Amino acid sequence: MREALLARAEAVLEEWVRSRGESPTAETREGFRLLALHRQGACGVPSFNACRETCREIAYHFNLLGTAASAAQRQHRERMMAMLVEHLALFVRGKLEVAGLGEFCCSSRTLRLQSDADERSGSASHA
Repeated sequence: MREALLARAEAVLEEWVRSRGESPTAETREGFRLLALHRQGACGVPSFNACRETCREIAYHFNLLGTAASAAQRQHRERMMAMLVEHLALFVRGKLEVAGLGEFCCSSRTLRLQSDADERSGSASHA
């Protein structure tokens, strides 16, 4: 299960890297290709660092699932890793649609205001 979840997370970041016209790296960072893919994907896109900790948590849970644990602990860890992978997928999918997604604080307000303005102008032209 842990290998499949890690592979899914890597596939998500590969999609992001390819969308930028690059070839996904085969390198590893701290023993994980996932972290190398994140580093590659964040190069020149500071807002992509918003998912850095999610990638690190996925790597952490991958390692946790490699240790001895009760069935209940293992099940909980698998669920948590699956949720983190889904969180990463949602972020990247959103980032592919909205370039500024992941920018923090006041800069996100600008995105909301622009999105609201786009919606108003789009709905006005349909009237």
